Amino acid sequence: MQQEPWILPDKLWKKFQSVVPVHPRSPLGGRPRKDDKIILAAIMFLLSTGIQWKALPNCFGVSSSTVHARFKEWTKLRLFWKTWRNCLKSLNKRGKLAWTWLSLDGSMTKSPLGGEETGINPTDRSKRGTKRSVMTDRKGIPIGVVVSGANRHDSKLLKATLNSMPIKPPKEKRRRPNLCLDKAYDSKKIRQMVSRRKYVGHIRKRMEEIEEKKRNPSYKARRWVVERTHSWLNRFRRLIIRWEKKIDNYLSFVYLACAVIAARSL
Repeated sequence: MQQEPWILPDKLWKKFQSVVPVHPRSPLGGRPRKDDKIILAAIMFLLSTGIQWKALPNCFGVSSSTVHARFKEWTKLRLFWKTWRNCLKSLNKRGKLAWTWLSLDGSMTKSPLGGEETGINPTDRSKRGTKRSVMTDRKGIPIGVVVSGANRHDSKLLKATLNSMPIKPPKEKRRRPNLCLDKAYDSKKIRQMVSRRKYVGHIRKRMEEIEEKKRNPSYKARRWVVERTHSWLNRFRRLIIRWEKKIDNYLSFVYLACAVIAARSL
């Protein structure tokens, strides 16, 4: 992670620039449209610091209302999701996505304002919360994500998370991808679903990895990378506490954070 996480990476801007539509200047005149790069840098600042829209500093040279309007425009066009997809495509083309071992797990965050896809958090005194289910490759790069209410069980989000991948793993006849899951996914139905989707399921029970480490000192745990990815996402303070009532707006920030993590691996 960079020391200033709000700085817009050049590789991320190139991927975003390839999907953002070009708006020619109106022949009727009027004020020119603000530069897309400046707007994206301001959105990155909001994502990294978690400040309110109205608290956006003047150093960007653009008002918070203009940034918010452009954010809603780009959200409707799914540009943040497309940027994340393009980053994953570039990594996959260069062979930097490790498809052999995949990990999947959920994480809950607070949602004090409620809104779409929120629910009662059983671990936070029944307050409103959101669950984020993330799937990663062996290195921890997010390759799939869905958002639901905190009251949804992790196993109920497995199918949606597998379907949320912007790109699919390469078809290899000799070897199927390994999918690591924790005890929450330990059921016959989940094992059958994983097998039907051509994955080799590794569903660990509680304390099983610790006991395996004692028996075999050379044993290497693989599921922990998804926990690290959740930590990476929480470094973007906009995602620690969800203030967006609309699910599309919150997902846009999640997609942008995933794109930043993928772009830094290019």
